[in-house]
Amino acid sequence: MKKQTPFDLYLLQPIRKFLDAKLLSSGLLLLATITALIWANSAYAASYFALWKTEVSFQIGNFVLSDTLGHWINDGLMVIFFFVIGLEIKREFMVGELSSFKKASLPMLAALGGMVVPAIFYIILNAGTDSISGWGIPMATDIAFALGALMLLGNRVPLALKVFLLALAVVDDLGAILVIAIFYTEQISTASLITAFVFLGISLVLNAMGVRRTWPYALLGLFLWLAFLQSGVHATIAGVLMAFTIPSRAKIGAEEFKNETYYLLEQFPEKEFQIMCTDENQYRTIEELKYLLNKINTPLQRLEHALQPVASYFIIPVFALANAGVNFTSSEANIDFLNPITLGIILGLVVGKQLGITLFSYLGVKAGIAFLPSGITFKHIYGVSCLAGIGFTMSLFITNLAFVNPVYIEEAKIGILSASLLSAIIGIITLSLTTDKECTDEKVCLMENTGNH
Repeated sequence: MKKQTPFDLYLLQPIRKFLDAKLLSSGLLLLATITALIWANSAYAASYFALWKTEVSFQIGNFVLSDTLGHWINDGLMVIFFFVIGLEIKREFMVGELSSFKKASLPMLAALGGMVVPAIFYIILNAGTDSISGWGIPMATDIAFALGALMLLGNRVPLALKVFLLALAVVDDLGAILVIAIFYTEQISTASLITAFVFLGISLVLNAMGVRRTWPYALLGLFLWLAFLQSGVHATIAGVLMAFTIPSRAKIGAEEFKNETYYLLEQFPEKEFQIMCTDENQYRTIEELKYLLNKINTPLQRLEHALQPVASYFIIPVFALANAGVNFTSSEANIDFLNPITLGIILGLVVGKQLGITLFSYLGVKAGIAFLPSGITFKHIYGVSCLAGIGFTMSLFITNLAFVNPVYIEEAKIGILSASLLSAIIGIITLSLTTDKECTDEKVCLMENTGNH
């Protein structure tokens, strides 16, 4: 067996594992979407729409929370998804592709263009109408679907390009979160908002005190979510803000960890056991090793590792199942691609994303603000900009915040589904034509495309 180098272990393996997870997530997301569409247009369509309108209540004494199943998915389950996004954003800014200006400048400029230009397209077509509130819908990029589409091209795509799309999508998520928090907020309850920030402050204090157990943050996160639920600010913002308070620094370095674990293992009593460890000295050493692992493994990493599969393989597919269903034969489904909402979303996601990402990237590089990774061309950037038009999850989420009128919601969904499909097809074709050289050695491919010769 080929011996793994530190390069393989600490760089290639995590990236490969993450991309494989996104590919599986996009597959489940696609399956849930197809299921929702088939169900919503079948003889059992009534049961599909009735299911999400089922009232679900939680009661403790006189305290009662009651809403439809669909709202609990959008305002409850999705909080965990936004919490994971918050953890990813914090990690990327601390140690990832957004940790320095040189690394962050290109994806940040690209994401800015990919949010501003699509919104402009939508605003132009919907100006002066009550559907103008949907301007945030075409700003989003669905990272699972976009990376899944990119992965279909296999090793033909430079790993640096996949990393660029990932960084762009993280910034795009941050932009979408800010849009939701600032522009899609109902009437504010000052008392509830103050209460929410008290819980947030307590979490920050725990972080400063060095508390690394995750259960206190989980408990505070629950209270924070309840406060936001009553505040008028969308409850999912609680997940993002809570993520920013989670400890993210290791308490010991690699050399200290190596030395201390080596010492403990050297002192480990050589006493064999059959069923379980009962020797007091052995057990004490095991506990000390666990303590060392907790010191080097941050709470942020532990939570992200535990919740990423839940968000990717359960929450997002359930969200798609609940929100992607459109009955094309109903009176609310207006199959008119030229209506302002549908056309605005399609032009925003398909044309606006391509124009905004490519143009802002080009201007940034020409101005010397941003830098193209070695081996990446503007043809590659354009191909990624096409895939960024797959809005889906976040676009559907913003649709539910932007509109109350069911006709508008259905028109928006048709625009999102159509634009996402078009963007995926155009992006895959474009990148298949611009990435004709297969890179079979991942290490060489990554080094060539990050300038590490």
